[in-house]
Amino acid sequence: MLFLIDGYNVTLADPATRARHGDDQRLALLRRLGVCGREMLGAGRIVVVFDGGHLASDPVPAGVEVRYSLDREADQVIVDLTRDAPRGGVTLVTNDRGLADRVRAEAGASTRVLPSSTLFEGAPQPHRRRPGRAGGGGADGGLPRGH
Repeated sequence: MLFLIDGYNVTLADPATRARHGDDQRLALLRRLGVCGREMLGAGRIVVVFDGGHLASDPVPAGVEVRYSLDREADQVIVDLTRDAPRGGVTLVTNDRGLADRVRAEAGASTRVLPSSTLFEGAPQPHRRRPGRAGGGGADGGLPRGH
C-alpha cells in the first residue's frame, strides 16, 4: 500500500500544529509519522508531499519518504506519484476533495481517502496493535509521551 500524505493540508488542519511556523509544522508531522506512522496508517510506504522546498538540515525519519514540490504544486506531485502505484493500492490523506477526485481518476475509484484528522496528534488509531501508546501533548511536536 502507498500512503500519500498531503503534508501542509494535514498540518494546517491539525490544532496541535496549525499555529506553528511552516518549518515547525513540517518537522512535527514528520516526527509523528516516524514514531507512529505504521500504527496510524498500517503497513505500507509512507510518502509525505509538501509545497515548496526544504531546509537541507531537515531530518527525515526512517520509514518516511518526503517529497517537495519545488516549483510545482504539491497536488500535482501527489497525482504524479499515483501513476506508478499499483491499481487500488493508494491511500491518500487529505481534506482536499478536488485532490481526492484527481487521485481517484489516476489511481482508480477504489483509492481510499482518509481525512487529515487521521494523522492529528491524539487521533484515534484504528490500526494500533499495542494499546496505550497514543500521541502526547502539543509541546512535544506530536511525539508520544516519553520519546
